[in-house]
Amino acid sequence: MKKSDFHYDLPPKLIAQAPLPERSASRLLIVPPGDAPLADLHVRDLPEQLRAGDLLVFNDTRVIPARLFGQKDTGGRVEILIERLLPDNRAHAQIGASKSPKPGGRIALDAGGQCEVLGREGEFYELRFEVGDALDSWLLKAGRMPLPPYITREPGQDDDERYQTVFARELGAVAAPTAGLHFDEALLARLKAQGVQFGHITLHVGAGTFQAMRVEDVREHRMHSEWLNVGAELVQQIRRTRAAGGRVIAVGTTVVRALESATREGQLQPFAGETRIFIFPGYRITSVDALITNFHLPESTLLMLVSAFAGKARILQAYRHAVAQGYRFFSYGDAMLLFPQAQEASA
Repeated sequence: MKKSDFHYDLPPKLIAQAPLPERSASRLLIVPPGDAPLADLHVRDLPEQLRAGDLLVFNDTRVIPARLFGQKDTGGRVEILIERLLPDNRAHAQIGASKSPKPGGRIALDAGGQCEVLGREGEFYELRFEVGDALDSWLLKAGRMPLPPYITREPGQDDDERYQTVFARELGAVAAPTAGLHFDEALLARLKAQGVQFGHITLHVGAGTFQAMRVEDVREHRMHSEWLNVGAELVQQIRRTRAAGGRVIAVGTTVVRALESATREGQLQPFAGETRIFIFPGYRITSVDALITNFHLPESTLLMLVSAFAGKARILQAYRHAVAQGYRFFSYGDAMLLFPQAQEASA
């Protein structure tokens, strides 16, 4: 299986550069199983697609204002994107600079304070911050929202709210779980009144989610590591939902990755820890019955995940439809509601 098998043509004008004024006003492409026709709706129409007893599972991670700027002690300018917070005011981070900083080098931060380069592993540096406060608290005041690289404008004050879900609570991600961005309080209230249940996992999305696959053979790719927590309460919620005939619907690919990582010998179990799970066609997803997701980059691991769930041919058909109909793509773009399809023979 090749990376190029997951290519599609996307006009740059369809990459959403800003959110719509209303979260639930985004379009929603319904992709039913089999050969049933696709349907063009809006996220606010979601209650008509669900029924009492269904369980929506959200990712409650909260995005860190993880983007910083500074100057090396040798004089060069740097941009820092924190990838993960560590104990003792340390962090793993990517550093953009004309010349890579060396261990022991120091960076004066534009927002005040400084950090020391402790070492490097691959493309991530380990930094220790001297900022006069706990690093997570300091970043909330000093950091900038780390919008994805395909959003070409600078972040504004609106992004501080709109690049977070309304249910974000566990600080630790450097990218939003974007399917959840479509839900506002009014839509959640309508769903709750209808008898739809809510559950949560935590998966802290890392900067690696934007890394391009560098190998052509899909099986040679190694995923970045991300921390997740699937709690015992959610496990029981899912078991009760299934036992009563309800459906488990993941809001975002991060939820699928978390639940599949927590599945052992066919059974969902409580789990907290790291995952490098890589889901692509040939892998059978058993933890969810439907998936709400945004549109993903060509040749990306997330496009491969949704292809494993709904079938590669079906997904690429839906993407061609979305392009033809002028859907908005990626983080601030529109969404799909996917249902599983029989696994394709060609893995």
